[in-house]
Amino acid sequence: MHTLYRRAAGLAWILPALVLLGVFVYLPLVQNFGYSTLSWDIYSGSQHFVGLDNYRHLFDDPVFWTSFTNNLSYALLSVIFQVFGALLLAALVESIRSTRWQRALRTVYFIPSAISLTVAGLLFYFIYEPNLGLLNHALDAAGLGRFEHSWLGEENTAMTAVIAMSQWQGFGYSTLLFAVAIQRIPSELYEAAAIDGVGPVRRFFRMTLPLVREMTALMTMVTVSGAFQVFNEVMVMTSGGPDNSTQVLGTWLYRNGFVRNDFGYAAAIGTVIFVITLAIAMAQLWITRRRRVEW
Repeated sequence: MHTLYRRAAGLAWILPALVLLGVFVYLPLVQNFGYSTLSWDIYSGSQHFVGLDNYRHLFDDPVFWTSFTNNLSYALLSVIFQVFGALLLAALVESIRSTRWQRALRTVYFIPSAISLTVAGLLFYFIYEPNLGLLNHALDAAGLGRFEHSWLGEENTAMTAVIAMSQWQGFGYSTLLFAVAIQRIPSELYEAAAIDGVGPVRRFFRMTLPLVREMTALMTMVTVSGAFQVFNEVMVMTSGGPDNSTQVLGTWLYRNGFVRNDFGYAAAIGTVIFVITLAIAMAQLWITRRRRVEW
């Protein structure tokens, strides 16, 4: 009886959170799938059931595949820079013996993360400006004028330029999280390894990398999931142009829903984004749980 009472009391405490989660997370997900089966003009209010036609159109839509490819590129480069690059930088900074220099460097690399994505996008918009922008002027001053581009105006450079801005803005935050994870490793382990003659490179691969695997797995999952939810930086810098070359799933959803007034098709894109991010999260959790058992 006492056990039953404790379980009921525990359920009473978490029930408000479950209700809020159901109303504001799970119910909208179900509704979104329902909307994706409609041809829906939100301004006139007309709705027609079309079944899976929106999904058939989606897989025949070349801009959807361009958007999906851009999100994949975004995810790959984000993992390289914001996970493995950030881990390497954190390890280098934490290996410095001077506490003063460590604090100064942490502040320097974290500053970009304190800037709003919208502000950072506008900043880089002017840096990439072909005539007055800082980047082309710097290339010209260095005698590399042949590499000058209209960075956001050319299809072959626009997406790379947007991704570069995003990596600059988010790199410091990832590095700080890895620095915290490295600080939790007992210093005695590094001291013992140094006494045994283990060099810094071997210490990184044999000690640091395995001991921060939980943070690495978490950051990989968060980074990849975030890459498929990109919106602000693309909208601020290119709005999906030129010629839809920088469209991502989020901006293509927005354009179809709020510009073309095709909310059924936009809901179908939203469902695809949800399925992709859910699959990534489930795969990452499965891999992490399996590794815990093996280790």
